[in-house]
Amino acid sequence: MSAGAGQGRILAIDYGERRIGLAVSDPSRTIATPAGFILRRAGKRPPVAELVRRFEALDASDIVLGLPLDGDGNDTPRAVEVREIARVLTERTGAPVRLVDERFTTAAALRAIKELGGSTAGRKGDVDALAATVLLQHALSFAAREVPE
Repeated sequence: MSAGAGQGRILAIDYGERRIGLAVSDPSRTIATPAGFILRRAGKRPPVAELVRRFEALDASDIVLGLPLDGDGNDTPRAVEVREIARVLTERTGAPVRLVDERFTTAAALRAIKELGGSTAGRKGDVDALAATVLLQHALSFAAREVPE
């Protein structure tokens, strides 16, 4: 993934156990915006078809997928699942999928809501979408720093 105008929107996915938060960039890859969430059903297969549908509906060209590492930066059982989801998404969309360390994104989202005086009661899906937004904005900022002037 690289920053730059005209390269299309990026879909960010915060892949949780109960909910999958989504965010999307603007076409210039400057600003991340929450794009809802998908509820996961316990014991069911990952909702890859719905992720592909959202990718297409949002007119995205790339994907950033949060990688749930442990506190030491090692894979967790869910990280192994996320790596497989990344492989399948690449296969089904033809889009590049960039795995990004998602540690602390939910904490950052909760902190932002608290600092703004908001409440998270009954809004777990919104928190997950905001966590995906934090993840995507971090990836966009990092990519912008990599572009030579």
